[in-house]
Amino acid sequence: MKIRIKSYLSLVKFSHTIFAMPFAITAFFMATQEDKYTFNWQVLGLVVLCMIFARNSAMAFNRYSDRVIDGQNPRTSNREIPAKAISANNALTFTIINSALFIAASSFINTTTLILSPIALFVLLAYSYTKRFTFLSHIFLGLALAIAPAGAYIAVTGTLSISVILLSFSVLFWTAGFDIIYALQDEKFDKENGLFSIPAAFGAKNALIISAVLHFFTTILLIFWGAIMDAAILQWIGVFIFNVLLIYQHIIVKPNDISKVNIAFGTTNGIASTVLGVLTIISFFM
Repeated sequence: MKIRIKSYLSLVKFSHTIFAMPFAITAFFMATQEDKYTFNWQVLGLVVLCMIFARNSAMAFNRYSDRVIDGQNPRTSNREIPAKAISANNALTFTIINSALFIAASSFINTTTLILSPIALFVLLAYSYTKRFTFLSHIFLGLALAIAPAGAYIAVTGTLSISVILLSFSVLFWTAGFDIIYALQDEKFDKENGLFSIPAAFGAKNALIISAVLHFFTTILLIFWGAIMDAAILQWIGVFIFNVLLIYQHIIVKPNDISKVNIAFGTTNGIASTVLGVLTIISFFM
């Protein structure tokens, strides 16, 4: 039983939930700072559940849809489905169950989240096929993660604000930028197998430039976000640390040396989102 649970946690890369979760929780607390909205444990719990179910659906479906590609790629051939730790049918069943739970959890929040939940789910699942026809797949992944803060804000208020829109676009460009860095690992494989990515289309050097430009937009958007919110010093410190870590990942990954891609992709971005989220939320109560 423990082995099966471990396999499913690995299938959905549960640890990577840390990328989007801090932004969703931050947006939730942003919404509760509005005069007519108050903190609600039940809504917070439902937001967290929606995040988990949505990400489980997206990742399981990604592994299901990419099972043949993953089996052909030496880097991914040991993933759960190609390695037969989890069957393709079970991965699809897992996707369907989590999708249903996501919509169900959304229905307990408010009418708006219920209406928007199938649309959000479509974006999350459709991403898996984008690399088959466009190198803008990284942008589409960014859109998928950008739904998190917007959805959390809507869960509290039923609407959006300029501040959460800026935060969501920050997440979009941030995600697209680090996904380009991650895709450097498959540049050769993607070219040989007719798959689309920015590294495959433009080469490693240009891909890193494009990634840096996207992260520059992230920085600008976060500065506007802080300014519009009249951010406290702790929030600004969080923004500063986040941007320093963006720069750091571009320092350690080079066109001719991608040995530290996983540090840049996983560790650095996980720390960046967590630090920004924690410091911003603490600033709301000081």
